[in-house]
Amino acid sequence: MVRAAVLPAVGSPLEIADIALPEPGPGQVRVRLAAAGVCHSDLSLSNGTLRVPTPCVLGHEGAGTVVSVGEGVAPFAPGAEVILNWAPSCGSCDYCAMGEVWLCVDALTGAANVHAIGADGTELHPGLNVAAFAEETVVAANCLLPLPDGVPLTDAALLGCAVLTGYGAIHHSARVRDGESVVVFGVGGVGLATLQSARIAGAATIVAVDISPEKESLAREAGATEYVVASDSTAKEIRKLTGGRGADVAVECVGRATTIRTAWESTRRGGRTTVVGIGGRDQQVTFNALELFHWGRTLSGCVYGNTHPARDLPILADHVRAGRLDLSALVTDRIGLDGIPAAFDTMLAGKGGRALVVF
Repeated sequence: MVRAAVLPAVGSPLEIADIALPEPGPGQVRVRLAAAGVCHSDLSLSNGTLRVPTPCVLGHEGAGTVVSVGEGVAPFAPGAEVILNWAPSCGSCDYCAMGEVWLCVDALTGAANVHAIGADGTELHPGLNVAAFAEETVVAANCLLPLPDGVPLTDAALLGCAVLTGYGAIHHSARVRDGESVVVFGVGGVGLATLQSARIAGAATIVAVDISPEKESLAREAGATEYVVASDSTAKEIRKLTGGRGADVAVECVGRATTIRTAWESTRRGGRTTVVGIGGRDQQVTFNALELFHWGRTLSGCVYGNTHPARDLPILADHVRAGRLDLSALVTDRIGLDGIPAAFDTMLAGKGGRALVVF
């Protein structure tokens, strides 16, 4: 039996409970978690914004050590340190064939499987494939990436979602160029990773926007050169900070209609807005036809940072080893499994960066 954070049903409180994991079958690996990040997507799963089969074990951003392997698992052996990849690509669908592995149609099929058995005999599913909110998990081998040398195992959990997403939003979706101006909406875990990535990309002016004045120091440590407390005049303030014309790039990490619209209005004519935040179906963003023509701006969605994890992880590891990317600076709280519900409350209140469950 291992302890895990179980979501009994959508909208229900998380329960910290003992679960029984099976031994790894063919193509599967058992991993002892070192750490797991508490991502806003976990909150979206718990409240029904994103849909997964329940009851389930949440958690999708994690790193740990291989305990045992099933038949036919050649790349990994007991003792290997690994990062969980919650969205493994199949390699054969149309999107994978086009190189857009982040859109793989089969990436989340594993979430429908039976993952473990609760103490009362209930069958449990694996949240977003990997069920990282547990002391141990059993995953398909393609849900694992080798931990690169020189990257601390505990902090490496953040590479599994927040950092890949923030890095990819800047480098793959928005394609920020040296000397451009960037504004990032939302200074949570992904937002902080986005700010660091904008700095690495060579952005000249980096504006962080958040509802909380207390996050300014976090934002500036991550690379922000300017900080704006969100208000009705946010777009005007950003134009003032960018020579009157607006930012070259805006990255929205909140997932709210008003924030997406403000991010779009904050960019210059011909500017680029990338939406990373996950909003609900009720969040409707509207534009009129004339402004779309006149401003010539681009608005694009961004899934998992539009990244190819196996390709991008070694690049991120190089930045970590060189000191350009500081994983520990994204973490504002280190907690146990029991602290996850409070971490959800903190996110709802718009406070903090990334909470990290440390086992």
